[in-house]
Amino acid sequence: MKTEFTLAQLADPDIAVADKILRACVHCGFCTATCPTYVLLGDELDSPRGRIYLIKQMLEKDQAPTADVVKHIDRCLSCLSCMTTCPSGVHYMHLVDQARVRIEKTYRRSLTDRLLRSVLAYVLPRPREFRLAMSLARLGRPFKALLPASSQTRGPAPSLLRRLRAMLDLAPAAALPPPGPSGGTVFPAQGARRGRVALLQGCAQQALAPRINQAAINVLTRHGIEVVLVKDEQCCGALTHHMGQDADALARARGNVGVWSAEASARGLDAILVTTSGCGTVIKDYGHMLREDPQYAASAAAVSALAKDISEYLAGLDLQTGKAPHGDIVVAYHSACSLQHGQKITSIPKELLSNSGFVVKDIPESHLCCGSAGTYNILQPDIAMKLRDRKVANIATVKPNVIAAGNIGCMMQIASGTTVPVVHTVELLDWATGGPRPGLN
Repeated sequence: MKTEFTLAQLADPDIAVADKILRACVHCGFCTATCPTYVLLGDELDSPRGRIYLIKQMLEKDQAPTADVVKHIDRCLSCLSCMTTCPSGVHYMHLVDQARVRIEKTYRRSLTDRLLRSVLAYVLPRPREFRLAMSLARLGRPFKALLPASSQTRGPAPSLLRRLRAMLDLAPAAALPPPGPSGGTVFPAQGARRGRVALLQGCAQQALAPRINQAAINVLTRHGIEVVLVKDEQCCGALTHHMGQDADALARARGNVGVWSAEASARGLDAILVTTSGCGTVIKDYGHMLREDPQYAASAAAVSALAKDISEYLAGLDLQTGKAPHGDIVVAYHSACSLQHGQKITSIPKELLSNSGFVVKDIPESHLCCGSAGTYNILQPDIAMKLRDRKVANIATVKPNVIAAGNIGCMMQIASGTTVPVVHTVELLDWATGGPRPGLN
């Protein structure tokens, strides 16, 4: 793709990155076949190729985006399926991230949009506040039938009401479990120590399902790995990063790089493990995000190199599975977009489950997003619901006993549309290696 940035524009490191990405695009359109919003809506501007044109025009002309541009960029899930499909290696993730920052800085959203985004950006990265919000949402679940579930009506009020209903759809039906262990806790290895890792505590997952990290700790320590929850760790920044709130996301990245680097220097770390793949994709990108920061660039790159999804690390441990028969349990494995497209991890989780004795089934259209995508299922509830229903219907075709996924957002999204139990992959691996049986029917 030909670009027409001026030399002055190209002096901006972000514009230089955008120019390189745009020039790699050859207009082939392969991305349209695997883009969830294009598959659903059939609008070229809701495809990666269409959005690339919109972003190119906005950046080249150095202009504030129009409402139409914002609509189509907002509809992007950042699922990154286009990056898996693209034969030219177009790094769409860095381009759309830059577009979101430009929108956040130069576009004036409606009052309801601004309020909702501010609330989400404040509450979701803070586990204590998020727990309170989820507890209140649980109380509101009986009233969700009073709120509109589709876009049959128009205007800001109905749109806000649909988003409120989406929040209630995702609210837990039961009381939230007590919080997990706090930062600064160390879990010693059982037997001879083979390694030492930090485990990301997370924010939403820490409030909704602390059992996931506990399962990871169980498996790791059982196999000779010491696990530390690093003190003063914070939200990885993914939630605000994908909302274009660059200052907040970068501040969180710097904070985490600082405490993880200090831990690695003081006591050593073989890896920084992540059980929420959406977080993992962003942490692995810290090196890029902070590349122009002279104080943090080198340490951010080192942290990104240490970051691993829990399945990546477990694949190298030669897991000792128990004697309990699991062969009659059919697992539908949902490959989270951030794992399969963002981190290019596809076969490892399935191999771990299969080697542990489970019958693992691929889900049809596994490349398509479930509609969770961080805050997307709240900000774009109509599209998210259609994608969820499509995903649930595809899952039903393999008739599973349980659904496994590696991302809490996907787990919540899918669970809101099915009665089949949804668990994290590491919970099944914990069970297979001597831990408790997860909540299965």
